[in-house]
Amino acid sequence: MAPSIWAWVARVLDVFVVAAVIYSLIMLARGTRAWKIFSGLVVFGGVFLLSDLLQLRTLSWLLGKIVPLAPVALVILFYPELRYFLEEVGRVQFWQSRLSFLPRESVRQLINEIVRVATRLSSRKVGLLIVIERDEGLDDLIATGVGLHAEVSAELLDSIFHPGSALHDGAVILRGDRLVAAGCVLPLTDRPDVGPEIHTRHRAAMGVTERSGALAVVVSEETGRISLADGGLLHRDLSGESLRARLVEALQPDGKVAGRIPFTLARRRG
Repeated sequence: MAPSIWAWVARVLDVFVVAAVIYSLIMLARGTRAWKIFSGLVVFGGVFLLSDLLQLRTLSWLLGKIVPLAPVALVILFYPELRYFLEEVGRVQFWQSRLSFLPRESVRQLINEIVRVATRLSSRKVGLLIVIERDEGLDDLIATGVGLHAEVSAELLDSIFHPGSALHDGAVILRGDRLVAAGCVLPLTDRPDVGPEIHTRHRAAMGVTERSGALAVVVSEETGRISLADGGLLHRDLSGESLRARLVEALQPDGKVAGRIPFTLARRRG
């Protein structure tokens, strides 16, 4: 009796695991280039079955020659998404953030400096992009910039993003309470549902937070508005105090890092 019960439980577990994997893949693909590719594959499969049912021999033969190449084509087409999925699976959420090793007062001071420079540059409509590393290292992005390894201060950040500075157009990456690199190049979000009013600096902030557990503070040089990107979500039109509140909530020094959240735009106004 016991083996039959176990066989029943195994079948249920098997179906549940497969459903969970498929659901996770669909959720990761929604709104991305992979979703359009997946839709195209569904249409291709439908045409292939329909051509066979309607006995369209030439079309069925042609599509049949393409089907054996599908495994290789799928790996090539979905390579970025497969890599991202494996990174998501491999990310250990219970590892403590690098910020968790800082005293509470140091985290508070870090937030104060970020808020100071963000509000200062906002009033002058000077562009700014600060990435705050959390539970996942950003060494590959740090390597694209200029290493500084300096103490974080509003004055230093102000000088880096001053118009005309060689590092003005890149991103600054913070690790703990240190500014480790400036002038870094970030990946841009490739989500098709991002409107044209979201410019390059904001797309970069969304891109880096989609692919890691980092936070990104942005100041628009067109409008001077302050935004915060977290997990692909862009919180726009923040005041200094609202930015401070969100940073305090996200950068908890007890190691509890805010989890990733689905992509959306908090406000779509330009």
